[in-house]
Amino acid sequence: MGSSLTRKSVFLIVFLGIMCSCSKKSDEQQPEIPYVVVNFVINPNSTQFIELNHIGGYVPVTGGYKGILIYRKSETEFMAYERACAYDPTADSSQVRMDVSGVTCYCPKCKSKYIIIDGSPFEGPSHWALKQYRTNYDGTYLYVSN
Repeated sequence: MGSSLTRKSVFLIVFLGIMCSCSKKSDEQQPEIPYVVVNFVINPNSTQFIELNHIGGYVPVTGGYKGILIYRKSETEFMAYERACAYDPTADSSQVRMDVSGVTCYCPKCKSKYIIIDGSPFEGPSHWALKQYRTNYDGTYLYVSN
């Protein structure tokens, strides 16, 4: 009985070891974007932000660590992303820009590309989505915060 219990224990330890070694390992940790307080209000329907007057419009604004990119996803929904590239946010010139398509944005430094609708990466070395800020639109004003 004792050797049967030992064999079961050894089997269980080996089985758990194999299961743990089969799980996907990632040595890469997401680079940390320095924290900056974000808390501002804009009127996206004003002439000052005319690019946001239509669905699919976008505008870069000051704020955040390297600026914020605001995108109008629908009549009532806006997305706000940190412009620091998620791959290497502290590198010089790693500030995302909108592509001419208006559907994606990219980092000119590392060549990562992101889908503007949700900030997810789809090309390049970045495995991480763009940092997203909270948005709240009351029909007149857009509140952006972290």
